[in-house]
Amino acid sequence: MNDAKEEIKSRLAVEDVVGQYVELKRAGRNLKGHSPWGVDKTPSFMVSPEKGIWHDFSANKGGDIFTFIMEVEGIGFKEALEKLAGQAGVDLTKYRGGDPAVAKKKTRAKEALQLATKYYQACLVRSKPVCEYVFYKRNLNRATVKEFKIGYAPASGKALTAVLKKRGFTEAELDAAGLLNRFKSDLFRDRMMVPFIDTTGNVIGFTARILKQGEPKYLNTPETLLFNKSKFIFGLFQAKEAIRRSGFVVIVEGNMDVISSHQAGVKEAVATSGTAMTEQHLKALSNLTSDIRLAYDGDAAGIKAAERAIMMAGDLGLDLTVVSDYHGAKDPDELIQKDPKLWQDAVGHSVPAVDWLLKKYEEDLDLRKSPDKRKYSDIALKLLSYVKDEVERASYEEKVAKKLSVAVGILREKGDRLTKKLEKSSKKYLKKPKTEAKSDKLKKLEDSLLALKLFGGVTKPKIPLDPPEDDTKLAELELIFNTEHAAIKEPNYEHEATELLNLYTKELSKQKIAALNEKLEMLDENSEEYTKVLEEITDLQKSAN
Repeated sequence: MNDAKEEIKSRLAVEDVVGQYVELKRAGRNLKGHSPWGVDKTPSFMVSPEKGIWHDFSANKGGDIFTFIMEVEGIGFKEALEKLAGQAGVDLTKYRGGDPAVAKKKTRAKEALQLATKYYQACLVRSKPVCEYVFYKRNLNRATVKEFKIGYAPASGKALTAVLKKRGFTEAELDAAGLLNRFKSDLFRDRMMVPFIDTTGNVIGFTARILKQGEPKYLNTPETLLFNKSKFIFGLFQAKEAIRRSGFVVIVEGNMDVISSHQAGVKEAVATSGTAMTEQHLKALSNLTSDIRLAYDGDAAGIKAAERAIMMAGDLGLDLTVVSDYHGAKDPDELIQKDPKLWQDAVGHSVPAVDWLLKKYEEDLDLRKSPDKRKYSDIALKLLSYVKDEVERASYEEKVAKKLSVAVGILREKGDRLTKKLEKSSKKYLKKPKTEAKSDKLKKLEDSLLALKLFGGVTKPKIPLDPPEDDTKLAELELIFNTEHAAIKEPNYEHEATELLNLYTKELSKQKIAALNEKLEMLDENSEEYTKVLEEITDLQKSAN
C-alpha cells in the first residue's frame, strides 16, 4: 500500500487535511493552531506544509496526514487510508494485492446502502403517520433526523428491491449488502430506519424499529462484508468530535438512547448496537479517550455488563465510571423525555464503576449474615483483582473489610488465594499491563534529544539514541528542533542536551523499575532470581534519585 499512500500524499496537502479540524494561522514558514485534543492554553500545534508533517507539542504527537487522521478520528490505518483516498479521489482497488472481486463487492454494497438510505429518507417525508411517530411520539427534531439520516422502510415486500434493481443492482449485490431476507424480498418493512454509519461516514447497515405491534422490536443488518457487530460502535461517527473536545465518552445501552442524548446536548453518547461490549469496542474508544462512562440499567443485566467492562478495561488502563442517577426513569431516553437537563447533570456526576458495583452487590445481600458476608467478599475480591493501581485497590479493600467488620489483612489473604485460583483457571482478563510501552514523558524526551543530536549537531554529551530511518519522523524531529530549540537566543545546545539526558536517564530507570516490580510479584521470595531482581531494582532506584 506504499504506492497508494504516496499517491494520496501527493494529492492532499497536510494543511488542508489538518485544517478540517484545526484553525491554522501562518507562523513564518509553518502554520500554527490549538491542539485538537484541547490540552493547550496557547497554540502548540505546528504544521510544516513544506515537509508534509505536523507535531502537537502539548499532546506529544506527530506525523503525516495518515497518523493525524488515525489520532484525531480514533481509527486504524486501514480506515484512515480509505478516508483519505476518498478525499483524494484515489481508487484503492488498483493498489490492493487482495481479491479484486471482494473489493468490488464491498464497493457495490456501500453504493447500494447509500442509495437505500436516501430512499428510506424520501419515504419518511412522504408518510404523514410515520412523521407523526418520529417527530411527535419519539420527540425527534428535524436536525436530529437529518444528522442520523433517519428514514422509513415501506410495508411493501419488494419496494426497495425494485428501486435498486432499476439502478442496476443485482439480487446477489443486494443480498451481500444485507438488504434481503431469505426469501429474497426486502429485509426491512414498515420500520423506522436508522443507518449504521462507520467512522469514515459510510453507511454499512441499519437498525430498524417496528412502528406497530410485533417482534422483533428492533431488527439489525446481519453480519456482512461491511458490518461486524463486534467492532461497530453506533453513534461514534456523530460523537467523535464531541468526545475529542470534552475528553469523555458515554456508553448507553440502546441506539435510541444515543439519538435522544445527542439531541439533549450530550453528544458524547455511543452504543454497542445490540451486542455485548467487546475488547474491540473498548480499544476503539480508548483511541479517543481514557474516560469512559457507562450508562447502564441497574438490573441484573446492567450489573453483569458493568462487571465485564471493568474486567476488560483493567488491561487497557481506562477510567470507568457509571452514570446512575436516572430520577426514577428506566433508561437515558426516558429520562431525557422527562427533562434533558437531568440527563446532562447525571452524565456530569458519574461515580466510579467499582463503587457502583459494590453498592449494587450490597443491595442484594444481608451483610449481617455470615453466608452473605462470604458471598459479598467473594464477589468484591474478584472485582478488585482487576483494579491495577495498588493504592486504589488498597483503599477499596479497606472499605470492603469495614463493611464486613473484619481485619483488612484477613481480607487480603483471601484475595491472594482467590487471585492465584483465578490465574490458574483463566488468564483472559488477568494479563499484566504492557510496561514495555514508552511513557509520553519518555517519548517526548527522546524526541528532544534526537532533535538536538541530528539538527543541533550535539556530540557531547553522547546521546545513546539512533536516528530514525523513517523520513516522516526525521522531518518531524526537524520541526521539533526549529520550534523548541533553534529559536532560543544564544543557544547552548550541549547544556540543554545534558539536562535533558539526565531527565531521560531517570525516567528510563523508573520505567525499568516498574517492569521489574511486576516481574518480582510473579517470583518465589526464596528464589535466587527474586534476590537478583530485588538487587537490580535497588541499584536502579539509586540512579533514579
